[in-house]
Amino acid sequence: MIQAIEAAISERGGRIVRWTGDDAAVVHARPLAVTSIDTVVDGVHFDTATHSPEDIGWKALATALSDLAAMGADTGEAYVSLVLPAEYEGALGLVRGMEALAERCETTLAGGDVVSGPALTVTVAVTGWAEHEDELVGRDGARPGDLVAVTGELGGSEAGRLMLAGEGGAASDLERALVGRHLRPLPRLAEGRALAAAGAHAMIDLSDGLATDARHVAERSGVRLVVRLEAVPTAPGVSPEQAVTGGDDYELLVTVPRERREAAEGAAKLTWVGEVSAGSGLVVLGPDGPLAALRGYEHA
Repeated sequence: MIQAIEAAISERGGRIVRWTGDDAAVVHARPLAVTSIDTVVDGVHFDTATHSPEDIGWKALATALSDLAAMGADTGEAYVSLVLPAEYEGALGLVRGMEALAERCETTLAGGDVVSGPALTVTVAVTGWAEHEDELVGRDGARPGDLVAVTGELGGSEAGRLMLAGEGGAASDLERALVGRHLRPLPRLAEGRALAAAGAHAMIDLSDGLATDARHVAERSGVRLVVRLEAVPTAPGVSPEQAVTGGDDYELLVTVPRERREAAEGAAKLTWVGEVSAGSGLVVLGPDGPLAALRGYEHA
């Protein structure tokens, strides 16, 4: 199996000195390494009854790469650990799905580990790169007066998840597109780099839903984020409330100083949804005032 995995992957970026086949990977470094790790588990983050091995591999890598997008980092290498139940026969398909996204995102699957275990589990650690700290953006830089924007449309992944769970069919082109948004999200790497270069103050990927992730930015920055519900861009057939609370979109939320609005619009296709003010927390404004009950996914 390990030999088959090695044969299925390719090196990209020119940084690799040693990789699969050795005890450790060796890469040429740049001044700053940007590292993140994510784990997905069968029955928690996906279901093998509805997700093909290729879907699982793609999404496992996408969740980790999306963290690099939110920092504005260049992509680099990924390191993968697989826990495989004895009866699972999709390991090579899983790696092929991961490699398909890695090729698209100029990432190298540089190493990893394979062990047996009771539940299919995929852990992906990614290392991105930057030349200087000023090129990177965190969650803690939002300032009063900033404008708040998001990339793409929201709520499509959650709608697709509900269809896969049997709460709706997937017969039309639109329904298949929503399911595709859930199964194979695209991390906004190019947009993250461009927005960082355009002067973004803060950024986060929308993995847990805008209602949760925007609150993270507010808390880390010590400010209040005000989001207008009617301004939130929704995927077709999705209500504004679903768009705010649904997770797994992997779009970006960004705060931008007003004087950099035009530069940000040139960097990525954005929808302006609110602003940053003095205070604390997240306020979602509906037609009749603040909405208190909207929440995305909350980690234990």
